[in-house]
Amino acid sequence: MITLEFVYILAGLTFAIFALLGLYDRTSPKRFGNAAFWGLLAVSMIVGDYLGDFGNGLLVLALVAIAGTGQICRAPGGDVPADVQAERAARHGPFLLVVALIIPAVALAGTFLFKWVPGLADPKQATLISLAIGVLIALAVAMARLRPAPLLPLQQGRRLLDAVGWAAILPQMLASLGAVFALAGVGEVVGGLIGTAIPEGSLFGATLAFGLGMALFTMVMGNAFAAFPVMLAAVGMPLLIEQYGGNPAVIAAIGMLAGFCGTLMTPMAANFNLVPAALLELKNPYGVIRAQVGTALPLLAVNILFIWLFAF
Repeated sequence: MITLEFVYILAGLTFAIFALLGLYDRTSPKRFGNAAFWGLLAVSMIVGDYLGDFGNGLLVLALVAIAGTGQICRAPGGDVPADVQAERAARHGPFLLVVALIIPAVALAGTFLFKWVPGLADPKQATLISLAIGVLIALAVAMARLRPAPLLPLQQGRRLLDAVGWAAILPQMLASLGAVFALAGVGEVVGGLIGTAIPEGSLFGATLAFGLGMALFTMVMGNAFAAFPVMLAAVGMPLLIEQYGGNPAVIAAIGMLAGFCGTLMTPMAANFNLVPAALLELKNPYGVIRAQVGTALPLLAVNILFIWLFAF
């Protein structure tokens, strides 16, 4: 049976190759920092289960130290000229789009297949496993048709990750922070503070507090997955689900969407909002956020309304 360990090992091997390629790239002024960062991440993915909490904690601190001291950067050169890109796009046409669509198609098909046919893969992780398999299939199809140099996809992937830098692992870090906050009882403290502001017996007030809280905590923490355990413990579970009998699936799903509205409006979600601005060389580093606020606010209002209408 294929388990989540397959995904971790695949990701770990990929990061290990990135580390080796970065180490041997003498054009990079910070090749040792790049290699150390992605190498430590590879160690975490491959043998993290055997390191224990203390060992993984030290590894995270090492990653923070490398990134915090600015030891990661993108090596100069290596870009494919614009005229070459245009020529290749004209030659291969829609095939490039087909390669990109293979990944979500396989992820969707595998999610249903692994749940219908027991024993093939862990049904609880069917989507993530299918996504990893989809990446491998898309890569194989692209390699067979385009016939690039064997290391070219890995080299370009490494260069992209070096450009993104520490922000590439920010979602995992912030999700872990949310779990730490939940264990530390932050949700109960926040719930006590919010409870004083909600009118007694007001279902809409509790719904509004939950939706706005998801968006605001996401803006502070940079990730809806980090905000979710805090707001669920503060408002979602004690008020919306236990007191008012709300549907947990609706509250959780739409609540996450409310949190994602906060993602659109915060620089803390650096991998979504700051990295694209840097890659596109926008004059305003917050240009992506400014363009998204007009969508995020109405969408947040609609999500809060949907929780109120459909969860009770």
